[in-house]
Amino acid sequence: MPSISNALSSPTRAPRFAILAAAAAATLMLAACGDNAGHGPPQTTPEVGVETIKPHTVVSNTELSGRLSAIRVAEVRPQVDGIVRKRLFTEGSQVAAGAVLYQIDASSYQATYDQAVGTLAKAVATANSAQTKATRYAELSKIQGVSRQDYDDALAALAEAKADVVADRAALKTAAINLGYTRVVAPIAGRIGKSSVTEGALVTAAQTAALATVQATSEMYLDVTRSSADWLRLQKEFASGQLQQSGADGAVVHLVMEDGTAYAKPGKLLFSDITVDATTGSVTLRCVFPNPDGVLLPGMFVRAQLEEGVNRQAITVPQLAVSRASDGTASVLTVSADNKVVQTPVTADIASGSDWIITSGLKTGDRVIVTGSQQARTGAVVKPVETPATSAAPATADNARAASAAHS
Repeated sequence: MPSISNALSSPTRAPRFAILAAAAAATLMLAACGDNAGHGPPQTTPEVGVETIKPHTVVSNTELSGRLSAIRVAEVRPQVDGIVRKRLFTEGSQVAAGAVLYQIDASSYQATYDQAVGTLAKAVATANSAQTKATRYAELSKIQGVSRQDYDDALAALAEAKADVVADRAALKTAAINLGYTRVVAPIAGRIGKSSVTEGALVTAAQTAALATVQATSEMYLDVTRSSADWLRLQKEFASGQLQQSGADGAVVHLVMEDGTAYAKPGKLLFSDITVDATTGSVTLRCVFPNPDGVLLPGMFVRAQLEEGVNRQAITVPQLAVSRASDGTASVLTVSADNKVVQTPVTADIASGSDWIITSGLKTGDRVIVTGSQQARTGAVVKPVETPATSAAPATADNARAASAAHS
């Protein structure tokens, strides 16, 4: 019978023995691993931060841009021909209504006025003489001291003399007006711009260029536009009571300057245009802002924040909690009563700061996952931890329906 040493040293039996030994070692290792797995720590339930839905007040705002314009604008133009003798204002200063701005050479107009005075005086004297003659002829005609023809001629001369007085008085008035026009005055009170002429320049009543422009800037207009469809939506929300009008006499408007700072004094919406622009489908809104310090200037580019109404039952969620599919539809992850993750479709078309306003899909008491969504899988059990709401004060909503398209 061969010995064990012989078996091991045999070249044909050695590989088979090695394979059997390796298989036995592997079996022992698998058994050890199984024992360790059975006694390892239990899997933990993932923890997620949730926010419980509670309706709150949101002010609905729209931000639109435009350029400011003065509430009144008057171009200063000459009404008579002549040479400018003096400019009597400082460019960029405030001028009062009726203040003299330019003095046009008045010598020829003064002469015309003086001539009209003399002509009128002559006509009055002629009329007085004709009146005396007509009165005398009236008495003589009663005793047939003059012929009837002479008396009629005296009456005709009196009527003609009176007509000359009326015409000459009108000519004097015209001469006085033209003489007054040599003093070019400010038609309104406001800030006057640069002068287009200097002393010695010839101006005419028919010229197209204005001498200067006066703008009343104590109040400023801002004309902005918005789509008619959006305006109709707001009107329906006003009528249904979902949005309540801000302020007692119209919507409140806040102004953001070119450098991003807020203008201290709020304005108000005056009216909207009664027609819709056929090419753009938009409606023009006019706002007015007080400008007692002259900070606002005509032509300045600004942004207007229009407070259109207040939604006192708005539901909002953080924008990071809303996900969108490739077709633009929005959804959020919620936690059910048995702490399971549910994907809930929602409608989120209007931004409110860092939140979305949810118009459908959620109700009071729903728990929305706001943090830890990476660990939450639909249908999985999670451990919800309440996260305090980010907005305790009334939020401000910026109408941004195009934002949903940007996310799609």
